[in-house]
Amino acid sequence: MKRQVVLVYFFCIIHTLTYSQHISPGDGRYLVQKEDSMKIQAAKILHGNDPANRLKADSLFTRIFMRALQVKHSFDYHFDSLETISQLYAPDSTFRIFTWQLVISENVIRYHGAIQMRTKDGSLKRFPLIDRSNVTVHIADTIGNNMGWIGALYYKIIQKKSFNKSYYTLLGYDENYVRSDRKFIEILSFENDEPIFGARLFSFENDTIFRPSLSRYVMEFKKEAGPRLTYDPDLDMIIAEHLVSESNEPNKRWTYVGDGDYEGFKWKNGKWVHVEKVYSYVTPLGKEPVPKPLLDKEGNINESQLKGNEEEEKPVPDSKTKPRKDTPIKKKGNSN
Repeated sequence: MKRQVVLVYFFCIIHTLTYSQHISPGDGRYLVQKEDSMKIQAAKILHGNDPANRLKADSLFTRIFMRALQVKHSFDYHFDSLETISQLYAPDSTFRIFTWQLVISENVIRYHGAIQMRTKDGSLKRFPLIDRSNVTVHIADTIGNNMGWIGALYYKIIQKKSFNKSYYTLLGYDENYVRSDRKFIEILSFENDEPIFGARLFSFENDTIFRPSLSRYVMEFKKEAGPRLTYDPDLDMIIAEHLVSESNEPNKRWTYVGDGDYEGFKWKNGKWVHVEKVYSYVTPLGKEPVPKPLLDKEGNINESQLKGNEEEEKPVPDSKTKPRKDTPIKKKGNSN
C-alpha cells in the first residue's frame, strides 16, 4: 500500500514538472501538497453547510493559496485539480487570473480572486481582486483598479490590440441575488503595470437607435434563464443572446429571458462595435416551410392531401407498359 502511495506521489511530481523546468523538485512536491489542501477547502467553499463554514473555508483556502504562489516560478504550475476555481491564462501568457464564488446567503454572493503576473526571475507579483459590486451604482460605466473590482467568475479571455496596447476581454458570470443572474463582458488592461478594469470600448455606433458607449457590457436576466454569452473564433465575434422581458416589464431585469435571437460585438478600430443581429435571415411570417400544406389558398382543407394523393401518383398504364407487381407505387412526400 505504501509503495502505491509513493508511486502516485511520484507521478504527481512528474506531472507538475512538465509545466515548467524552472520548478525545482522540492518546490514541486510542496506545490502538490498545497494543491491537495486547497482542493479540500475549495470544495467546502462551494458545498459548506452554512455561511460560517463557507467563510472559514474561504479564509483557509486564501492563506494556503497565497503561500503556494510565493514559490519560485509558481506561475508555471497549473492548479488543475481545483475544479471550482476558475484559472485563465492570458493568450500572451503575461498573467493569469483566478476567480471563485462565495455564497453567504441567497441575497449576498461575493467573488474573490487574484491576478498573478509572469516575472523574469519567477518571483511573485500579484494583485488581489476585491469585489465592490455591492457598493457600485453605475456598473456599466465604472472604471477602476483591482481594489474596486466588479466581481464575477470568469470563463473566457480574449486578447485584442490597439496602438500596441493589449486589451484583455473577459466573459464572466455572476449569480447576483435571489431573483436574477448576470453575465459580463469585462475589459482588463494594464497602465503603469497596474490592472485596470473597464474601458469605454463598447460602441453602438452602427445601431438603428443611438446608445452611448459603455465601459462594461452587462446582461441581467431571470434566475437560471441561462442566455448564451460566448466567443465565436470562426466569426471572431462575441455572441450574446438577445434578452426580452417575458412579462413585458422592461424595467424589471429579473423578468428578462433569451428570445432565441443573437446580437454581438465585433472588434473594429480598437473597440467592440455592437452588431444588432448576428444571424440576419428571418423566415417571413406565414412562409414557414411545410412538406404538404393541408389548406388550399382559400383556407379550406385539401382532402386529397389527407388521402395521401394516391391517384395523382399512380402511373397510367397503356397498351405497351404495365407496372411491375414487385415495384411498390410510392406516395407523394414519402421519403422512405
